[in-house]
Amino acid sequence: PIVMEISVIIPVYNKTAYIGRCLKSIFLQDFSSFEVIAVDDGSTDASGKICDQWAEKEARLHVYHIPNGGVTAARRYGLEHSQGRYVMFADADDLLTEGALQRMYDIIQETDADEVIGPYDDQYGVRHDSGWRGWTETEPLVRDLLATRNSFCVLWGIIFKRELLDGCLDAPREIVEREDSLMQIKCLMKQPKVFFIEEPAYLHYEDMPNDRIEDLEMIRIYDAELRKTLQPQWERYRSAFVGHQIKVYEKFIDKRQFHVLDAYYRPLRKQLDKSIPFADRMALLLPPRISYFFVHYYKLIRKHHLRGN
Repeated sequence: PIVMEISVIIPVYNKTAYIGRCLKSIFLQDFSSFEVIAVDDGSTDASGKICDQWAEKEARLHVYHIPNGGVTAARRYGLEHSQGRYVMFADADDLLTEGALQRMYDIIQETDADEVIGPYDDQYGVRHDSGWRGWTETEPLVRDLLATRNSFCVLWGIIFKRELLDGCLDAPREIVEREDSLMQIKCLMKQPKVFFIEEPAYLHYEDMPNDRIEDLEMIRIYDAELRKTLQPQWERYRSAFVGHQIKVYEKFIDKRQFHVLDAYYRPLRKQLDKSIPFADRMALLLPPRISYFFVHYYKLIRKHHLRGN
């Protein structure tokens, strides 16, 4: 039987330095009917032990230790072992803002939305705000995610009706980057009722160290899964899908991994048309070593602009 209003699910992998403050931010919430499901995904540090220590003094925390299967599998395991009518996800190195659970709960109760989304703050004091408010169509959200802009909470810091997540946490374990965007796109393809709020519920720590490697094999699997997800509305999203591939290509180029053009991305050149922004077309059409300078300095300028430097 469902006895909790909200389940907060945290996948945990080697986050010794951060998991304690994450849990603290949740258990300081002024909302009563919630549980926390921490899934220790085969950590090799003390993360699982820290979770167990917290569980000894906090009955609302349930800790599960599983063999390493990747973050999506950990979230899925957490969902399967949770009881809440509503679900929120948090990453182990992030925080919930003060009053977040009560605020998100009140709004999803009041609106009967399938998911409630807000902006988020980062550790540099920057607010990432899409500008959307109230009821929002799903298409611009899918396009925003495909463009890797992430101007709103993607998966973490959102409150979901539990039923919306059915079938959305099934990405292959090889996908270790942008798996949260893929999960959200799977949700959005169901045409849910989405409500945007102004007040952030989440503090996201950017640029945190991790050992995840984004290689071409993962990208092939990701692209295939994303294409399959978009298939019911393929004509609507085809150019956005190509744009997504170019954005990922630019990330490889920014890391000076120039071989990816011939190894995977060269056929994309044949799919370029005026629906793709000019700058992205040029990034793909120019030789990779020349594209690098444009891509790299654009990213630097954008990062400094966002942080107000």
